[in-house]
Amino acid sequence: MKTKSRTSRIFALGALAAATAFTAACGGGSNRPEDTAYVARDVETLYSQAKQELDRGRPQLAAALFDEVERQHPYSPWARRAQLMSAFSYYVAGDYNKTTSSAQRFLSIHPGNKDAPYAYYLIALSYYEQISDVQRDQKVTEQALTALREVNRRFPQSQYAADARLKIDLVEDHLAGKEMEIGRYYQRSGKWIAAQIRFQNVVETYQTTSHAPEALYRLVESSLALGIKPEAVKYAAVLGANYPGNEWYEKAYELIDDHAEGVSAS
Repeated sequence: MKTKSRTSRIFALGALAAATAFTAACGGGSNRPEDTAYVARDVETLYSQAKQELDRGRPQLAAALFDEVERQHPYSPWARRAQLMSAFSYYVAGDYNKTTSSAQRFLSIHPGNKDAPYAYYLIALSYYEQISDVQRDQKVTEQALTALREVNRRFPQSQYAADARLKIDLVEDHLAGKEMEIGRYYQRSGKWIAAQIRFQNVVETYQTTSHAPEALYRLVESSLALGIKPEAVKYAAVLGANYPGNEWYEKAYELIDDHAEGVSAS
């Protein structure tokens, strides 16, 4: 998870540099942590201090200062830039709920802005960073997939879409893994029909993932356990046609050959 976060943040930082200007006019504001919001100051000084705090590794403080730019100077051209910088600062800080809300606020105010693709991308990254292991609920994983697909749908030629497509493959593989885990559990419990449904979902929805060969094998296994040998033969044929020489095909062939006497989940 740490490696994933670090890689995503490096990409997000590089993308932000292209999306919006970092440089503000030099200001003479203090850099003490206590000298933050609530003190009226000119927009350049405030923005510059926020950027300095971000550069110094204090993203939460930077986010608060970027928010203050908008609060104190809502009609300044700097306010739009600060909104996006605030969302990015929250992302760096690992506060993904605030990242999402800040980016969504930016989009609600500036839906057609040239930096809108980056805001959508930040939202997707925020969900992506929160993906948990397959033993846990996958609601956030599904939100990540939806958000990544939205980036790809809206901005297919952008650098964000290129990265989103890579992440979509990883997320789909993750979701397929969850389906496989549940299906195997049902098999161990002797709930073959319930298991069949889960494995079919992998084959139909996540057929390009690394879990597809095993899902087909498990369908052979479940079909034989249910006494439906023609179905088992069909799934084994699909497995052999798409993954010839695969270890799961070899196991499926052995099951078919043995007529599934005493089949159980391994």
